[in-house]
Amino acid sequence: MNDQAHYLAYLQGIHQQLGIPADYAARFRLPVQFEATRLTPVGLDKFDRDAFLDEQTAAAWRQMQSAADEAGVCLELVSGFRSVAYQQGLIVRKLAKGLSMEAILAASAAPGYSEHHTGRALDLATPGADVLEESFELTPAFAWLQQHAARFGFVMSFPRENPHGILYEPWHWAWQPAQEPHS
Repeated sequence: MNDQAHYLAYLQGIHQQLGIPADYAARFRLPVQFEATRLTPVGLDKFDRDAFLDEQTAAAWRQMQSAADEAGVCLELVSGFRSVAYQQGLIVRKLAKGLSMEAILAASAAPGYSEHHTGRALDLATPGADVLEESFELTPAFAWLQQHAARFGFVMSFPRENPHGILYEPWHWAWQPAQEPHS
């Protein structure tokens, strides 16, 4: 069995333990996300936790944050890399609060399917705005991101009515490696 098969079997076991439907990937049309193996520290997040991103994402994040700052916009990192185990814990905590699996999966990717596992996803905030709330779209920070994030390689992964059935997340931006031109 290769590493990919082991990873998929590992995810399947977690999903069975949590009660995540076996057809999750097909239903939500989300690709498996492999955990980053090389991470770069990017300082503390908004909650004073050590934050990590993959190396290229970290460089792009620093450039984007600096450009935003020069434009008078403060971007704060809420979350970067998250392991499969951490994602599992998020779901366990939400289940303990009485949320249904359907509600949880509309707001959080199943373990193994979160872009945060790759170290290329950022959850962002700005001072004075509620964290991880749709109202982030009303901030100057969100307006700046819409105009400038693509220049740094970042895209909003879950716009309104996205094909994955994930709730609208104006705070969630993922770095997309540049595509090699075809010859």
